[in-house]
Amino acid sequence: MKLFPSDRYELPLPAGHSFPLVKYRWLRERLEAAAADGACFSFHTPQAASFESLARVHAQDYLERVFSGTLTAAEIRRIGFPWSEQLVERSRRSTGAAVDAATAALDDGIAASLAGGTHHAGIAFGEGYCVFNDTAVAVRELQAAGRITRAAILDLDVHQGNGTAEIFAADDSVFTVSVHGRRNFPLRKVASSLDLPLDDAAADEPYLEAADQATHAAIHDGRPDLLLYIAGSDPYEGDRLGRLAVSAAGLLERDRLVLDAVERAGLPLAIVLGGGYCLDVEQTVRIHAATMLEAAARHQKSSPATEGEKYPREGSNL
Repeated sequence: MKLFPSDRYELPLPAGHSFPLVKYRWLRERLEAAAADGACFSFHTPQAASFESLARVHAQDYLERVFSGTLTAAEIRRIGFPWSEQLVERSRRSTGAAVDAATAALDDGIAASLAGGTHHAGIAFGEGYCVFNDTAVAVRELQAAGRITRAAILDLDVHQGNGTAEIFAADDSVFTVSVHGRRNFPLRKVASSLDLPLDDAAADEPYLEAADQATHAAIHDGRPDLLLYIAGSDPYEGDRLGRLAVSAAGLLERDRLVLDAVERAGLPLAIVLGGGYCLDVEQTVRIHAATMLEAAARHQKSSPATEGEKYPREGSNL
């Protein structure tokens, strides 16, 4: 199973910043150790999403301000990260990782970005630690290449995917579904194709019922050629921003029901991470790692592992 990590592209943050950036490196290292023990993973350097690719989703004037460092102070506050050239590069790489994972999923069945789920970025804005909308860019790139006609984005991050919903609001070729906390961020939500909000403190049973309903709708109502799955770890009961009460076992069961459904439907699946804000960052990493290990086990059953480069050279064809 191909994984596309982007943590090697540094993002300088001020001391005490609340975003747990280290989780991406810790996750890659944990999965590299699992691969050394026989897990079916290969690791690949993601492309940097091009301006042209990003412009299929985002307004050109917004992109120009991001690339040139002329975002307003209000725009920077809304994104939540200080602007830097490294922010632009890291955002392009994590978006490119979603494009690469989606492309690999069409070829191999399952693949994943070890970042992303940047579902708050809309057409002309970034928000909530999201500069570019990675799954939207992946869909548009593959549609433009003629690889897919229809797609579904299954968003199981605890926060509603307002940016994704805005981007595809008038496009019935992309089915968007979100299971999220009713009273959680963002304050102003944008209607997805299907929204399934949950009340604060919802635990495993109602969460899994909603996730099952969302997955069924994404596949059967969306009729996609590709499913993109935002596997957020923030519905976890110990997440400081989640406000739900889902156990780690419940989140793994969620992953299994998604994987079962795509197997039955014979659909390719691209996974991106989504949020995770535990004070114990290791717990966030364990949840994300469990998702990837479960997906790799399914991939290994469906296609024998092949030996490949751990990090192909820049510009290699993945």
